[in-house]
Amino acid sequence: MIDKPRWEVPDAQQPRPEEVGFDLDRALRSVVHIEAEVPADAFTAGTLGQERAGSGIVIRDDGLVLTIGYLVTEAENVVVIDDRGRATPAHPIAIDQESGFALVQALGSLDLPALPLGASAAIGVGEPVVMAGGGGERRFACRARVVAKQEFSGYWEYHINEALFTAPAHPLWGGAGLIGPDGRLIGVGSLHVQQSDGRGHTQDVNMSVPIDLLTPVLDELLRFGRRNKPARPWLGLYSTESGGRVVIADAAETGPAASAGLRSGDIVSSVRDASIETLADFYREVWSCGAAGAEIPIEIVRDKRSLWVRVKSGDRAAFLRKPRMN
Repeated sequence: MIDKPRWEVPDAQQPRPEEVGFDLDRALRSVVHIEAEVPADAFTAGTLGQERAGSGIVIRDDGLVLTIGYLVTEAENVVVIDDRGRATPAHPIAIDQESGFALVQALGSLDLPALPLGASAAIGVGEPVVMAGGGGERRFACRARVVAKQEFSGYWEYHINEALFTAPAHPLWGGAGLIGPDGRLIGVGSLHVQQSDGRGHTQDVNMSVPIDLLTPVLDELLRFGRRNKPARPWLGLYSTESGGRVVIADAAETGPAASAGLRSGDIVSSVRDASIETLADFYREVWSCGAAGAEIPIEIVRDKRSLWVRVKSGDRAAFLRKPRMN
């Protein structure tokens, strides 16, 4: 199960209504718990599990819930649980592969307030925020600060230009709501990572996807279930950075890269005529080759020998189960 908590939020980190400049109790009522079940033969069942749990945020009065995509990708059964422990069936209606956001529609009345969307660009490093996640008796709010706004590249062919990093970390980060000083939603929790504090120490932080990636495409996602444009090329690779090189850690068994012969341990040297040193380099070059279906020429180093591999890219969504109504 995703986001199994490893610690509790200390009392000193829990916000009090008088310490924030907005109606804290009302804002926290907008945060719900999400539970999802995924079939055993789903593409993501092996990596993300069949039973998933996390948080979401009600963003419209009709029961539209914003969450992080990995919680509900390929899910057949989804329930939304409010602060009173009431469970309402729900249905994933959109997943945005570029940002990582997902939209879930409750199939009954939630009778919960919607949290207004803010502007993540307006928040500065050092500013106070509240991160809220969980549900029912396992709902926690944590006072935090923005410690960084910087690009983030994930091993699963994911990159955003200005992720929000906050500390201290919240124990139930997946789908948690990141609330700005004005009480508006500025991000959705995605990961727990460790980050250097610049003094030779590391600290636990959360990476949140900024809400500014949602607002321009929200209407498209509601109408089409995805962005209304050709999908990016997807390779089906899991990669990492090591010593200034990009190394393939694994390849999805039925994905395009595995079909082309790429395998664990291969070093990505270049894409087309561009040298690759970071994951961001790698993804940007692949995505610049065209839409899903484009052939991607990749130079790799294997056993100290250089060779070129041409990968017929795919649409990531085409490998996933489509949502099914409860």
